[in-house]
Amino acid sequence: MKKPLIGTLAALLTAGATALAGAPTATATTATTAGGADSAQAGKVAAVTFAGTVALSNCSGSLVRFPASTANDPALVLSNGHCLETGMPGPGQVVVNQASSRSFTLLNASGGSLGTLRASKMVYGTMTDTDVSIYQLNTTYAAIQSRYGIAPLTVAATHPVQGTSIKVVSGYWKKIYSCSADGFAYRLKEADWTFKDSLRYTSTCNVIGGTSGSPVVDAASGQVVAVNNTINESGQRCTLNNPCEVDQNGAVTVRPGIGYAQETYLIPACFSAGNKLDLTKAGCTLPRP
Repeated sequence: MKKPLIGTLAALLTAGATALAGAPTATATTATTAGGADSAQAGKVAAVTFAGTVALSNCSGSLVRFPASTANDPALVLSNGHCLETGMPGPGQVVVNQASSRSFTLLNASGGSLGTLRASKMVYGTMTDTDVSIYQLNTTYAAIQSRYGIAPLTVAATHPVQGTSIKVVSGYWKKIYSCSADGFAYRLKEADWTFKDSLRYTSTCNVIGGTSGSPVVDAASGQVVAVNNTINESGQRCTLNNPCEVDQNGAVTVRPGIGYAQETYLIPACFSAGNKLDLTKAGCTLPRP
């Protein structure tokens, strides 16, 4: 996976910035119009911008809502499990409802900083089957909208579709990568971790350190369909920063330079009214502690 940026920065200081210098220039988009995923509900989807994304200290993320969320619910931020401030969860480890005061820089449509959002707790975090972290903020969507004019991105509740045009929106680097959903990996193995049904990018989404946790946005609907988490950096087989695909028969495929994201459609089914996590809810299949 794209390790948290603190590790990348250390590597830059000691190894001459090879991790970043070797990456092709991203397809960068500077946003020109404001608006969040809620614009889809008005019948017209705005261009994908940085509005609703956040920058963490070491990763990227996004302010998100679920289809059933309401304006007065506590707001949520989505990122990667491997971006947790407590470190990467081990295989089989699921962390829920832990106190957190983590801060997030909220961005406007053009990538400018609007202010700081702060967590009240880390609701869910794991690197088992998927690679996600979800933080609850100490404020509501309505309060954020009123103060900053920013609406959350909506997490789609349906599986992404192969061939869909997608945008990987990095709040940390203020870059938007454009590519398509090339397909899905039955299992994606990286060092000790295994992810299920991962979304594979076409080659132009050549993500770098710091893009971890970026929302993967369906360019047509404006909704979040996955969260960016890894890329095979050097063609190695199933090692850290070099994930490999494993099919139903155990055959291994290595795709050098190809990135992946973890689908998010499973997440809404695990939250009840008031954006409350409920891993026992019917239809919830996220890993449990």
